[in-house]
Amino acid sequence: MANDSMPLSFLDDVKADRLVDLFGADKDRLAALTIEFPGLYFDFSKTHLTPDLIAHFSAAMRQMGMEQRREDLFAGHIANPTENRSAEHCAERGEGAAVSVDLAKQLHRRMRALIEAIEVGALGEINHILHIGIGGSALGPDLLVDALGRDVGRYDVAVVSNVDGSALKEAIAGFDPHKTLLVIASKTFTTTETLLNAESALHWMTEAGVDDAIGRVIALTANPQAAFDWGVDETRILPFSESVGGRYSLWSSIGFPAALALGWAAFEEMLEGAAEMDRHFRLTPLDRNAPVLAAFVDQYYSLARKAQTRAVFAYDERLRLLPSYLQQLEMESNGKSVNATGAQVDGPTAPVTWGGVGTDAQHAVFQLLHQGTALTPVDFILPLADGKGMAADRALIANALAQATALSHPDSPTRRGRQPWSMLLMQQLDAHSLGMLLALYEHKVFAEGVIWNLNSFDQPGVEAGKLLAQQIAKGMQPGAGKNAQDATDAALAALVKRALP
Repeated sequence: MANDSMPLSFLDDVKADRLVDLFGADKDRLAALTIEFPGLYFDFSKTHLTPDLIAHFSAAMRQMGMEQRREDLFAGHIANPTENRSAEHCAERGEGAAVSVDLAKQLHRRMRALIEAIEVGALGEINHILHIGIGGSALGPDLLVDALGRDVGRYDVAVVSNVDGSALKEAIAGFDPHKTLLVIASKTFTTTETLLNAESALHWMTEAGVDDAIGRVIALTANPQAAFDWGVDETRILPFSESVGGRYSLWSSIGFPAALALGWAAFEEMLEGAAEMDRHFRLTPLDRNAPVLAAFVDQYYSLARKAQTRAVFAYDERLRLLPSYLQQLEMESNGKSVNATGAQVDGPTAPVTWGGVGTDAQHAVFQLLHQGTALTPVDFILPLADGKGMAADRALIANALAQATALSHPDSPTRRGRQPWSMLLMQQLDAHSLGMLLALYEHKVFAEGVIWNLNSFDQPGVEAGKLLAQQIAKGMQPGAGKNAQDATDAALAALVKRALP
């Protein structure tokens, strides 16, 4: 049972037919299980979904209140009961409650004004952007800049999240501290790792003789007062709403380094692409809804076929960070053992997400997919051209199609035609299509959260880990007493403490 109100019992009787047999039984299968947008094409036909299964899933989700939950999300009603907050990332791209959309537009105008000021030299000569954050405050901007900014050449951008000093050292190698803009991203502006890295970066600039180094700091936060108290000038603080969660925040001021590096026009195109997917998700019936169908695929394989993982392979080097981004989005959102009411769930709420890039993965992990014992549904993401109309390498496209075909073809020496996959075909990789793609995965996560009656917008496990880290750090200080929770912790803490210089 996936939800207190609606068991997905129909999955108990589903037979795992060969994919080729599903095509043989339904000549219209390809058309029925593909959804096309301008420039974006989703093919779910090589999964085990059938019209009958989709009808059962859709009926179950309606009984679970999916349509009302969807409306509540866009209306700005409470979606995160743990923190008594709405989840209004969609408002950042113009889809949501009117007051929230208006606020997002105001904050975007403020961000754009600061970008224009930087472009005309108001903060001096800027060649490098050092962005410091962690989790969603780093993964999103890093993905956007890496995917879309390689050939732009406006600024050098480095993103630092790991508190390991080696990460910062590597990031600033080749940066001129006198021409560097330091961007600090933290929702609360109290994140320990982020502020430690920020202090180190500021020290690097000060030691190099940068006049008024703090004046080269931009703060991205939902807590402007904390940033001001830290020393950031109020004109260089870019707020965003507390109703925007970290892993959903790249659409807000957290996207500032991407907007600066790519140009405001590209950032707006990304927002509009996401908004197009928002409208599709909100207005399209469940049985033809791309994010909902993607959720159905996950749930079928997790519940009916006991798959524990899902793999994402992008056949484009510019999307190399996408699997990492999706790992946080999916596993931090729905990797939970209790639902929104505190009741224990009785099944897998989120598969382990992993993946890689193109032909590299073929020579590393595809052997397991083809002939291993684990059933692993795969998402293939295949851009056919870059954002400037340059066609992708035909050999790369051929490899993507070959691997997909080999997974599901009954005559291949793999899994007898039972290894499932979805294809997300992009006419070109540009800001608009990337925005659509990321919004699709966001809404898929939301739909799966509805199935399990989860709060997809909190992260209690992460917060508990943060508190323990603070306690342990205090205990490692010279002269500190014991603060371990049990004998195991005490033994480990003692060992580490002896080894510390």
